[in-house]
Amino acid sequence: MQQWEKSQAEAWCKKQPFFVGANFIPSTAINQLEMWQADSFDPETIERELGFANKLGMNMMRVYLHDLLWQQDRTGFCDRIDMYLDIADKKGIKTMFVLFDDCWQQSSALGRQPDPIPFVHNSGWVQSPGVKVVNDPDAWPRLEQYVKDLLARYKSDERIAVWDLYNEPGNGTSGDASGGKDKQGARSLPLLRAVFEWARTVEGLSQPITAGVWHPAPEYKSLRDFCVENSDIITFHSYRTPEILGRTIQSLGRHERPMMCTEYMSRGGGSTFPYCLPILKKYNVGAINWGLVSGKTQTIYPWGWNAEKGDPDLLFHDVFNPDGSLLYPQEEAAFKLVANNE
Repeated sequence: MQQWEKSQAEAWCKKQPFFVGANFIPSTAINQLEMWQADSFDPETIERELGFANKLGMNMMRVYLHDLLWQQDRTGFCDRIDMYLDIADKKGIKTMFVLFDDCWQQSSALGRQPDPIPFVHNSGWVQSPGVKVVNDPDAWPRLEQYVKDLLARYKSDERIAVWDLYNEPGNGTSGDASGGKDKQGARSLPLLRAVFEWARTVEGLSQPITAGVWHPAPEYKSLRDFCVENSDIITFHSYRTPEILGRTIQSLGRHERPMMCTEYMSRGGGSTFPYCLPILKKYNVGAINWGLVSGKTQTIYPWGWNAEKGDPDLLFHDVFNPDGSLLYPQEEAAFKLVANNE
């Protein structure tokens, strides 16, 4: 299967609503493993929290998977994926699944996950598969099977809107055997390229595949170029000011493909719902902010935060408290304007 033609991507886009939603992990999970493992999978919380999203007018969730779960028990993992998809579908919510991720902790293990470190943003989030595996092609055969089998299983599932194959490739340090602290950067390009090749072998895949543009620095240029040139739809991250968001949309818009912003909203950085949602709606760019419900990921705290700094004056990410109340009730108006097409 080749990359979608622009006409195919546009035809897909015309069938979709304007997507607005969040990166979702239930408040009771610290990372992808705790969300999906059999002994900690929490459908009650998932249903309750997706209900909060539905009432706000959200219709899309971006949700991270993890390769170790597939390796451990693919049947049980898929059973839980189906349970999640059933819940989301009943709430009128489509899903964008993320397969791989270069962010945060390099090592991960199945079993009980660590408790959150107080006041630390995403203290327990784990990479998939982890950059040591990313940098070792001999370890990739199980990843290839994971990608091909998972996409083949769900290739016609209308509950899934998009496959995001690789989140922020090149993020973090190298994680090689020497324990080097160099930036991973373009070292992730070979696996990124391989993941797209594996996905393209899945015949009859009905959903677009993508990987997002996320950093403007020179060491990520080859990764940016590859993502833009090989994605069926263009996705990107923008945690900066509305002015920069607008310029990013205009720049990526030259590729004439549907676009989605798959991470945005950092209240302390000037990326807010009242400012950014109208821009994203104006250009018909799907709007997926980081975080739905404040919980064990602790993404209400800014990057680099710690206990010595205490409570921030302005909470960083997330929309709801665990009881369903909004962190900032005044933000509801921005979502209602988008949902009502005003």
